[in-house]
Amino acid sequence: QLQLVESGGGLVQPGGSLRLACAASAFTLNYYAISWFRQVPGKEREGVSCISSLGGSTNYADSVKGRFTISRDNTNTVYLQMNGLKPEDTAVYYCARRRYTYCSGWRREYEYDYWGQGTQVTVSS
Repeated sequence: QLQLVESGGGLVQPGGSLRLACAASAFTLNYYAISWFRQVPGKEREGVSCISSLGGSTNYADSVKGRFTISRDNTNTVYLQMNGLKPEDTAVYYCARRRYTYCSGWRREYEYDYWGQGTQVTVSS
């Protein structure tokens, strides 16, 4: 069964770090661009970052630039390293598979065909 599974969320103090993982099953992740989104209850889902199929291109929301890093490896997993976390980073984080290999237009949610179930990240003292 084709699916994406996120892990690595949790509770962290402001200034702390977390690394989220998005693992794929039943398809090869490297054939697709993959993005991370996040959502706070009552607000629209927000694009966080995108990585192209070969990993040569990455994009970030302005709110996370310089703090978050997206990467991928040969284990069919995409990661989101989150440093310098702030309370406003608190959200449910989702990974999603783009229909394309590239990230251009990565914030358009209709360009994604599979989504994970989400992992909660809470930044609080």
